Amino acid sequence: MTVADESLVHLRDPAGRPRGTGFAADHHGTVVTSHEAVEGLPWLTVRTAGDPDRVVTADAITPLPHLDLALVHTEGPGPVPLPVSVRGPVESGRYVRLAAGCWREARVLGTADVAYPAADRHHHLHDVLELAMGTTARDALRAGGGAAGGPVVDATTGAVVGVLGTRLRSGPRDTGFAVPLPGRVAGGPLGELLARNAATVPAYGADLNLAGVLELTATSMGCDGAPQPLAVPPVERAGPAREFAAFTAGPALVLGLVGPPGSGRTTELAALAARRGRAAEPTLWLRGADLHADDASVADAVRRALYRAARVLAAASPAPGVDPADLTPERVAHLARAVGRPLLLLLDGPEEMPPLLAHRLADWTDGTARWLRETGTRLVVAGRGEYWERAGGEFPGELLYRGGWAAESGGVGSFGGGSFGGGSFGGGAPSGVLLGDLDEDEAREARARYGLSEEDLDPRDARHPLTLRLAAEVRAALPGASEHGRPDRYEVFSAHLDLMCLRIAVRLAAENGLRGTAVRRLAAKVAGQVHEAARRSLGPGQGELDRAAFEAVFPWGPAPARLGGGTGWASAVLTEGLLVPAGDGYRFAHEELADWLQGLHLDLDEALRALVHRPGGPLGAHPLPVPHHRIGPVIQALLLLARPPHRSPDRLAARLAELVRALAADPHSWWAARLLSGTLSRLPDATPYTDVLWLLAEVLVEQGARGVDGLGGWGVTGVDGLGGRGVTGVDGLGGWRGTGVDVLGERGATGAEFGPGFWTGLALPTGDLLALLGRLVVTDGPPHLPGPRHLDAAARLLDADPAAVQPHLIRWFHDERPLPATPDATVATAAQALLHTHRHRAVDDLMDALVGSGHRRADELLAVLAEEEPSALRRAVDRWARDEREDPAVLEALLRAAVRYGGSGSPGRLRDLVHRTGLRLVRTPQGAARYDRALVELARADAGFAARLAGWLAAEPGEWAAVVGPSARRMIENLAGARVPA
Repeated sequence: MTVADESLVHLRDPAGRPRGTGFAADHHGTVVTSHEAVEGLPWLTVRTAGDPDRVVTADAITPLPHLDLALVHTEGPGPVPLPVSVRGPVESGRYVRLAAGCWREARVLGTADVAYPAADRHHHLHDVLELAMGTTARDALRAGGGAAGGPVVDATTGAVVGVLGTRLRSGPRDTGFAVPLPGRVAGGPLGELLARNAATVPAYGADLNLAGVLELTATSMGCDGAPQPLAVPPVERAGPAREFAAFTAGPALVLGLVGPPGSGRTTELAALAARRGRAAEPTLWLRGADLHADDASVADAVRRALYRAARVLAAASPAPGVDPADLTPERVAHLARAVGRPLLLLLDGPEEMPPLLAHRLADWTDGTARWLRETGTRLVVAGRGEYWERAGGEFPGELLYRGGWAAESGGVGSFGGGSFGGGSFGGGAPSGVLLGDLDEDEAREARARYGLSEEDLDPRDARHPLTLRLAAEVRAALPGASEHGRPDRYEVFSAHLDLMCLRIAVRLAAENGLRGTAVRRLAAKVAGQVHEAARRSLGPGQGELDRAAFEAVFPWGPAPARLGGGTGWASAVLTEGLLVPAGDGYRFAHEELADWLQGLHLDLDEALRALVHRPGGPLGAHPLPVPHHRIGPVIQALLLLARPPHRSPDRLAARLAELVRALAADPHSWWAARLLSGTLSRLPDATPYTDVLWLLAEVLVEQGARGVDGLGGWGVTGVDGLGGRGVTGVDGLGGWRGTGVDVLGERGATGAEFGPGFWTGLALPTGDLLALLGRLVVTDGPPHLPGPRHLDAAARLLDADPAAVQPHLIRWFHDERPLPATPDATVATAAQALLHTHRHRAVDDLMDALVGSGHRRADELLAVLAEEEPSALRRAVDRWARDEREDPAVLEALLRAAVRYGGSGSPGRLRDLVHRTGLRLVRTPQGAARYDRALVELARADAGFAARLAGWLAAEPGEWAAVVGPSARRMIENLAGARVPA
């Protein structure tokens, strides 16, 4: 029985007599038939192949007498629906098959105007199909014979083109007639049904519809598309989902989903594909390994994917019309766009494209851009930042999605409450969506799903998607694993690799009859072969194993004696998923795990020589083109020097210093810059490498002064960011007083790789970080230009933890270097501006820190705060009166600050503070002289204080004699114009 037979519905009147035929048009049991078959019946019986009869009452029938059609709504699961043609008018000469007693052949002669004599009145129908058929078929179409409402289907595609009518008349013609369905109505119940049919019942060939496209793309996804669903469903990340939704609803055609390995790029693509599948939107999944060296555009890979899917459908489905050669990417894409659901291509791992195609990337991208424009297809490219910075730049800017994330030096972007970080992006990188670790809420939910707690992983990796997943797998296999401390991601990688090798060994042992210790020995041999595979992956190419190399390491047939013999190595490795097919070869399933594993076997010194230093020789004279995305194993090899058991900070620092010197010699050295930033930003503790960081900062400042690579070089005539007022005098704050706008304005230009995001992402103590930022602020661009600035980074740190940052920012007061982008400002005045602007969250801490500084700039800022924050000053004086510190410099600073800025407070409180400070100062070396000198200077500067002090000395001469010397008393007497008793 064919699909068409299963779709037929036979209608009978209450007496059991045949009234007509129909066909199911959707999956809800809606039947399309002729109005003749249902006219005048209070109820009827519906009979389908293999199902019991059903009774349908008149209220479940939608009559359409003006079309000689009716819709019968049955309950429960209905028969298999037939697709309805979407081609529009049926041309003359087309061969069709019609259901009239049995399936019969006919040919469309053309169209005619006919009359339908319904019970209420005659209806005139236009452009009805006129069918030429044999005598037997004409006899079957006699009125009352049960053929009314039967479907007329295209002989090639099997799609319904019309519905038979046995009472349609057009003069004396001896032909049959059928009411055409394609393009018949645009709305109403029939229009809604036809739209639902086109979206849910696949048709192919000339009648290809949206449902056919969806089935085709879904088949492709199932065959060679998205990875299999994970045992634990991943957490939905709101940020990427929001960006994808905005992209598919906007005018852009290309989106770059950029993130380091292990950040969940493939997982996010799979989640997007699943959402689109539920929404019935066509999606195709491609990998870089699916591309061929001679491809002109992505359309060639789409064509191959559709061809494979069509062959699967043709072999598995009896549906007619599935011709792989007929399903071109252009036709599929145009149809998808025509129905308002543009085709979306998901290109995962584009770095895996053949090297020859990578060398032709500009031409391939140009062809892809033209094809996307012509067809309205959208493309999501999910790859590493090293790939996207070149590939994304090849696309025309107007095609790129520019959403909530904007590229920022250091690779940190954000949308909403979640931050995406971890990529390596320059300031001029193409627009994209940057993916990094999970945010706190997402990580908490992910750990809960995996059965992990916050104490199960190193805090630095507790939000890393791949680490969470692999740790959960290890813990599930080894329940006691959580008792061994808090592993970082590399310890998790090592444990996961051991687990995979053991699983492969168990599978091999089962096939070859091994038990006990033999399994453990076999696991060790498997581990050796896995490391050999990683070593071979370091060869030319994109980090994969070709078929010959894979079969040499993991034989398909009998294994050599050194591996213990036996069979099934290749199938065991692939079944366990340690390696997966990739084009004509194989790759490790997890890219970050592969980088780490390959880094263990990399000859680091040779790699650095070939990539960066090039001292001469064949590689130096004619360096082989190494793809930028292959930087991963080199960074892992560098990081290996900082991890046990190879921990050697001196060795790593020496290599990093060499990279800094290489960058100083060639500011445009991509490899030097990326190896430095990639390694330093991944260190769990960058403190041992502070000297390297200072060396790097000096290089950047020097390059900025020369205007190298957008690092500065603004000269001495830039924007006047501080207004016309000076930076000294009474208020000492210049034009930024009370606003902070000019100094903290819009972000300016900075270095592409070592911008503020890089420095604030380092694992450094706050003091070291602020010191480095202070050194680098001279490279900031003008405030009115876009882009990140080091001054802004310092402002964010100050706002986040003012009490911790204020003392370190005050140290900038010693730096009087001018800011080239704002010539009237210096580093010191910029620090004053930051502290003044962000004073409100910790003004008490700020006053104490300024008093302890004793710097002229601190005194200037204290003078302004005394005027603007009197209540804070009164609190400060109270604290200073109770201060127990014994440092003479601090005591003298407290004395001066209290007298200068606390004179408007309570006289008794000020008198006690001055006297108490004197008692403590005279007990310190040279303290009495310091105290006398400070009192005289303060009395000379403030006549009111001189008079007040003279009064205290006169009122209680004995009490003050212990702290104020005779000469100081006489000087105070002269300044106050009063006689002080001896």
